[in-house]
Amino acid sequence: MKNKAVLFDRDDTLIVNIPYNGDPQKVKLLPDAKKACHALAQAGYLLILVTNQSAVGRGLISKDQVGQVNSKVEQHLGLSFDGIYCCFDAPNNPVQGCRKPSPVMIQQAARDHEIDLGSSIFIGDKESDIQAGHRAGCRTALITHPHSPPPSPLADYVSSSLWEICLWILDAI
Repeated sequence: MKNKAVLFDRDDTLIVNIPYNGDPQKVKLLPDAKKACHALAQAGYLLILVTNQSAVGRGLISKDQVGQVNSKVEQHLGLSFDGIYCCFDAPNNPVQGCRKPSPVMIQQAARDHEIDLGSSIFIGDKESDIQAGHRAGCRTALITHPHSPPPSPLADYVSSSLWEICLWILDAI
């Protein structure tokens, strides 16, 4: 039997986005991130982090700094992700070809963790997140913020509240 998962973008989905952040001390969870992640894990979902980190490809921070920030996210959440997938490609230099909206990281997570993508959900804050989830065969949820562009028509669910998205997942899927 395959696993179901909730796959998360990181910046502006679980934590406040600080562009090119390599400092774990600047990590701040968004409202309800901890509560939502714990509820989803308790419901039996694997929790997977899928994030573009172009600051590495741009030469602004190191892979080690990204790892430190990801560890701080886990510390603040009070749990460990079942998998963390980072693409370090700069937008104009696709070395690995994994940058969202490519579904490559999601597909790799599915192989690594025996995930049924049709029973899984990708949550992100950008059109590229929704496209990646959609291309991988996941249902998708878009978290919006006051600075967000109009919602993606590909998103299965749209909300400004991660907790509301969590309830949608727990109730509707």
